[in-house]
Amino acid sequence: MFSFNLAPVKKLLLPVALGLSCSLAAETIVVTDIAGRQVSLDPEKINNIVLGEGRLTYTLALLDKENPLSRVVGWKDDLIKYDPDAYRKYLQAFPEIKDIENLGSPYAGDYSLEKIITLDTDLFILNLGNLLKAQESGLLTKLDKAGIKVIFVDFRQRPTQNTIPSLLMLGKVLNRQKAANTFVDYYVTQMRAVRSVVLQKKLADRPLVFIERAAGFHPDKCCSTFGAANLGRLVDEAGGINWGSRKFPGFSGKVNPESIFTDDPDFIIGTGANWAEARPNTAAVLFGYEATQEEAQKRLKALADRKGWPELKAVKEQNFYSIYHQFYNSPYHFIALQTFAKWFYPQDFKELDPQANFTELHDKFLPIELSGVFWQKLQK
Repeated sequence: MFSFNLAPVKKLLLPVALGLSCSLAAETIVVTDIAGRQVSLDPEKINNIVLGEGRLTYTLALLDKENPLSRVVGWKDDLIKYDPDAYRKYLQAFPEIKDIENLGSPYAGDYSLEKIITLDTDLFILNLGNLLKAQESGLLTKLDKAGIKVIFVDFRQRPTQNTIPSLLMLGKVLNRQKAANTFVDYYVTQMRAVRSVVLQKKLADRPLVFIERAAGFHPDKCCSTFGAANLGRLVDEAGGINWGSRKFPGFSGKVNPESIFTDDPDFIIGTGANWAEARPNTAAVLFGYEATQEEAQKRLKALADRKGWPELKAVKEQNFYSIYHQFYNSPYHFIALQTFAKWFYPQDFKELDPQANFTELHDKFLPIELSGVFWQKLQK
């Protein structure tokens, strides 16, 4: 059972108590979130925010460079666990974020709605991929009864379709329209830097690309990949043929290594991040703000040396790569797109510099400086 928060009622009565007129219609806006839900709210009254994923920090930082988490009172601890390098960067810049309440998974049976209410939450931001869980668990109904607004965004399932509407909606909801519009303009320019060239590539000339999702996360297991969504979609947008798109529908799927050996793709790209703190025995490439090229090469070589892998064309021809896993869930995925394109067509994109653009992204839009390593090519 849970108690109801009277804060929304108090907010309505306060103007009356002060002898002021209460013009709700003039203050309230209606937005359509990425789940297609119409949500009415007053941006001026969004003071306390809960994040269904801590990695939504990547997005909030674009909208409020000065203090992106100032209104966040609770979150899931995935940023702390699975991208600790980024968390420490933000913690150094904004020490107060250590006090953000760790609420765990919003869909777990022990999730505390009472705690959400106690935090006087005005807005709950969730990822579209968790819509079904939120419905089946009764979370949406409970939050609605408690007077807490909920919106869904998407930077993961359909990044090329939903990033812009997600950002523009958040700009309205958080009263950061100018910042949202500025970044969207930049994002479109960065995406188009690849598209105009790729459109000229014939299907027969495009390389077959296998993405190994979270390569080495479980040292004794292989493999998982992306379908025609997320990084799989970015492979196609970068002028490759995503192997997973041809094998199964949906977001991702498990793969028998034998099928990879049989098809022998032209390029193999794994994803990695600093998962060593959450899973000390991981064999993944530990990309992030604290990563080093030496350690990244060591781990990338170990992945290429797995049983049977040295015989693959991509390994023999040094078209074996790894990239920062968290690009799969942030508006920065255009950096992954550009990196893929440069790997697939080095001559066509010899003037394109994803590293310089990643630096520019930080300098222009983010409150933290770029450091570390975020992608690597296997070296001899």
